[in-house]
Amino acid sequence: MTPIERYKQTNSEGNLWIYILSLAKDREVANSDVAHMVFEKFGFLPGGFNVSRVIFRLRQQGFASEEKNRGKKAFRTTKEGLRQLEMMKEFCQNLLQKI
Repeated sequence: MTPIERYKQTNSEGNLWIYILSLAKDREVANSDVAHMVFEKFGFLPGGFNVSRVIFRLRQQGFASEEKNRGKKAFRTTKEGLRQLEMMKEFCQNLLQKI
């Protein structure tokens, strides 16, 4: 695996939580729509099991709330989840400045 391939892998499916939180920062997102939305917005298709596992953990840790969207299980990013997103953005910006 080349360095760029490894970097892409660890910064896509390896950090799935950040993409899931960003999708739900402005509205409720149905759990069943997440993989398709990640593919359309970010260009990679995460596995359904990984998506479910990440959403479960985000809810469990208070970064996402349980919601309903057209009668389906859904979630939305909480204030703490939004704070984590902002911290990640700052981290990435600082890292890019150092590279």
